[in-house]
Amino acid sequence: MTHRVRDVMSPATATVRPMTTVTRAAELMRERDVRDVLVAYDRDLFGVLTDRDIVLRAVADGRDPAATRVGSVCAPPPVVTLAPDDTTDRAAELMRHYAVPRLPVVGPDGEAVGVVSLAALSDLRAARPQVPSA
Repeated sequence: MTHRVRDVMSPATATVRPMTTVTRAAELMRERDVRDVLVAYDRDLFGVLTDRDIVLRAVADGRDPAATRVGSVCAPPPVVTLAPDDTTDRAAELMRHYAVPRLPVVGPDGEAVGVVSLAALSDLRAARPQVPSA
């Protein structure tokens, strides 16, 4: 059975503007219990900031998180995205190709509507009934 991204995505996305400080983005991650935030200006997705980006591109470089803007440390555009009607197989293919554990999901107007994670795809796969081999 083919599943759609909308069936497994997390609609609880956290979004910040590129000029938001890394400190504020980290606080938002903690408040929402997420490992990344989407970086958008109005409805345009600019990038994705992960907890790993904060560690490697800000803290490890000695940058002040209270003065560093997320636009300077997030994964830069273009951002690979999915549509809610894309298949979960397509999501897995893109994650494998780009070596990322999460992808933003955008609606027809380009606005972020969720995030699909490798963990969600794994949970779906684990829940599938196993077909006995002949």
